[in-house]
Amino acid sequence: MDSQRIKGNWNEMKGKLKQKYADLTDDDLKYTEGKEDELYGKLQQRMGKTKDEVRDELDKL
Repeated sequence: MDSQRIKGNWNEMKGKLKQKYADLTDDDLKYTEGKEDELYGKLQQRMGKTKDEVRDELDKL
């Protein structure tokens, strides 16, 4: 998952993640350009997955 894809499709991806993982909050899903690692870290904690699993999940959306 590259930063351009995240940036371009983030609102759609965010909605799908919230549907699948109800525990995710808006703060968890706050995307700041250049801070993708921070986003992955938050998602890892909340989803209970590794960084690679989170990337795979985002690639599927």
